[in-house]
Amino acid sequence: MPTVIARCLAALCIALGAVSPLRAETEDARALAELAKPGRVLMLRHALAPGFGDPPGFKLGDCATQRTLDAVGRKQARLLGARLRAAGIRAAKVTSSQWCRCLETARLLGLGKVEPRAALNSFFGREELRGPRLAAVGDLLARLPQDGPPVVLVTHQVVISGITGRGVDSGGGYVLRLNGSGRPPVVGALTVD
Repeated sequence: MPTVIARCLAALCIALGAVSPLRAETEDARALAELAKPGRVLMLRHALAPGFGDPPGFKLGDCATQRTLDAVGRKQARLLGARLRAAGIRAAKVTSSQWCRCLETARLLGLGKVEPRAALNSFFGREELRGPRLAAVGDLLARLPQDGPPVVLVTHQVVISGITGRGVDSGGGYVLRLNGSGRPPVVGALTVD
């Protein structure tokens, strides 16, 4: 009997493993279709930059002192840009945190000029900045046109979680439908390939 149960569990795990990538592809396709509609924003976490937080003594304007993208992260950003273009999003208003890993991710997407904005900067390890930073991001979201072209905001996990209430992997993000508020609803999720 234990062998039958073990075989059934193994078959179930295999079946779930086969369904999971299909579901992710479908969710990504829906998210990309949503992003192509007017008044949508992609809040994107920077691509893979190994490590946690930033090294002691990091300086905002000096990439050599920061945690930066590795080869995998650069590939993630390029592939995401290609996925966006394949979905018909050939240009977007791209705004980024001033951190080097975010700016590089934004540039590698290849969707247009990148505008650095302090409102999208991380507040990891600086809880006193949480309220003011999230208020600034909320103000930015509230002022974006509800009928405008796609907008991509490249930022950090703490910022995205603060706005959406959801976690996100490196190189992943959420599509939001602008509604004039600082907390627009999530209408799709993009995952990392």
